Amino acid sequence: MLVNIVHIHAGMIPAIFAFLLWSLPGAIAMYGFSLGVQRISETLPSPVYALLSGLNAATVGIIALAAVQLARKAITDPLTRILVAFGGCAGLCYNALWYFPVLLVFAGFVTVAWDMVGRRLLIKWKNQRRNSRRSGTPPEAEAGVENNCIQMDEIKPNQSMDALGPQRRQAAVAIVPHESHPVEETSPLPSQPPRDVSTHSIPVKLGLIIIILFFVSFTVFMVLRGALRHPPLLLALFNNMLLAGTIIFGGGPVVIPLLRGYVVDTGWVSPRDFLLGLAVIQAMPGPNFNFAVYLGALVIAGPASSKSAPTIVGALLAYFGIFLPGLWLSIGFQSIWQSLRKRREVTSILRGINAAAVGFVFTAVYRLWEIGYLTPEQAKGASLGQEPWWLVVAASTFTAVEWFSVPPPVAIIAGGAAGLCWWAAVETHRH
Repeated sequence: MLVNIVHIHAGMIPAIFAFLLWSLPGAIAMYGFSLGVQRISETLPSPVYALLSGLNAATVGIIALAAVQLARKAITDPLTRILVAFGGCAGLCYNALWYFPVLLVFAGFVTVAWDMVGRRLLIKWKNQRRNSRRSGTPPEAEAGVENNCIQMDEIKPNQSMDALGPQRRQAAVAIVPHESHPVEETSPLPSQPPRDVSTHSIPVKLGLIIIILFFVSFTVFMVLRGALRHPPLLLALFNNMLLAGTIIFGGGPVVIPLLRGYVVDTGWVSPRDFLLGLAVIQAMPGPNFNFAVYLGALVIAGPASSKSAPTIVGALLAYFGIFLPGLWLSIGFQSIWQSLRKRREVTSILRGINAAAVGFVFTAVYRLWEIGYLTPEQAKGASLGQEPWWLVVAASTFTAVEWFSVPPPVAIIAGGAAGLCWWAAVETHRH
């Protein structure tokens, strides 16, 4: 959105410059943090595990709040409510690299089918039921109902309520404004010619070319991703980030379950390092997509890499891979969006995709909850539910940010401090 706003008002070069100003500080910080994590030994001091567990519990509370807030925006009718629940439940039941994109496509198909066909069938069925009920109503009752109904054009602007009959006066009370509160007439505002702010708009033909080029290149990378049995690590990393950046709808927290599946389930990044970076990215400036920079650097430094490339290469590939789809497509669709947004099919598809994607955030809350508790014996992570204190930390973080407007970075740091307090109390009790 930032790139599009700046591009419309100032052009492409200022838009790219604004994007770099917005994203690079956090990206550089996350890359620097990855360099420190690479030097951390496998076994850490006990207070560090308590600190990390507290940070993870607070992060779970933050992501749970993000899921609730996104659901409030995504739910517009009963169907989107069902799709949010469907996305969350389906994400819990199975996990694969291809699974989440298929769920998004299915959700978009459901909403467009409902809006184009299902809604009409429901209205037709309701009308048939209404007509069948009326066919069984005595004529005298129908006449009485019609006599008690009042039409707006029967009431003159200055007509008193007393001039109407008792029944018609009672029906008119809910329609005509009360005499003690007359409607004030307002003079129309002077007409002003609309201001054209699209001084740097992209021609439609150029926009279509940009969109076609993206999908052609995306298809090539996805074909390589599926055809190569053992693709080079750098290509596989870029493909995974490109896929995540293409199918993400609904904001930064939605990308968390996808990134975990693309780098942790493949064995590239350990669950401990993933959770540590996730806790830190919540306190960093800029977008949550900078989390990919941290993960890309760790992938090159991890056991799956032959160490043939420096970690900065993995960070840059992840950075461009996850940000490029949104920037590329938004610039292309800017040329045709004014006409495209008026089509019901497009808005219906996006409504379903967004609702299902929000459900994935609830999936992320559960999956992170199940691996957030770190101990020397369980470095890969265990359920936070094993220690009730972590539930207190997660719930306190949720309520502090939601009800008392505590900044999320402050709440996460407080969660880490709560973890240290818990460790001090446990150690004191042991001794």
